[in-house]
Amino acid sequence: MHSAVLHAITSLLNEGKTPTVALTKARLSEPVAMPLIIAGITAYKNNPKCINEVTHTKQNDTVQSNDNQLDRIEKKLDLLLSLLEKN
Repeated sequence: MHSAVLHAITSLLNEGKTPTVALTKARLSEPVAMPLIIAGITAYKNNPKCINEVTHTKQNDTVQSNDNQLDRIEKKLDLLLSLLEKN
């Protein structure tokens, strides 16, 4: 699901409103193709819990990305320290 559509649907749900194509389109922060909006609404209507699942998945991806970045930084630091010890 497109992140802008997800954010718009979540915003509507937080206000107690039922997401529709028109309401979702009005809430978008960036232009999104109509098929993506319709797909997001359809996915929500078929499984309202999918909004929470997508949100949790994105949070987990962010955590993994941060861990990967930290691993790369640690490797570079180890390399720099080993080079300094040689001199």
